[in-house]
Amino acid sequence: MKAGIHPQYKEIKVICSCGSTFMTRSTLGKELHVEVCAACHPFYTGKQKIVDTAGRVEKFRQKYSKGAAKTGAKVGSKAPAAG
Repeated sequence: MKAGIHPQYKEIKVICSCGSTFMTRSTLGKELHVEVCAACHPFYTGKQKIVDTAGRVEKFRQKYSKGAAKTGAKVGSKAPAAG
């Protein structure tokens, strides 16, 4: 690497709007303020809700449930026509 052309990679403090703080390394060189962190994000805290529009989640669960696997038939398949 060439000397003198790369930014300083220093340890900085990250501060979340929830009040949580942690240390990381960055070329920013000053404190970093963020709105959401792992301590307050709904996905990581388990508070995230699944928005089920038009019953899509329920349709998926019915299609791939263990009950459909026991019958051996695929959901949505048609029986062969009698000929």
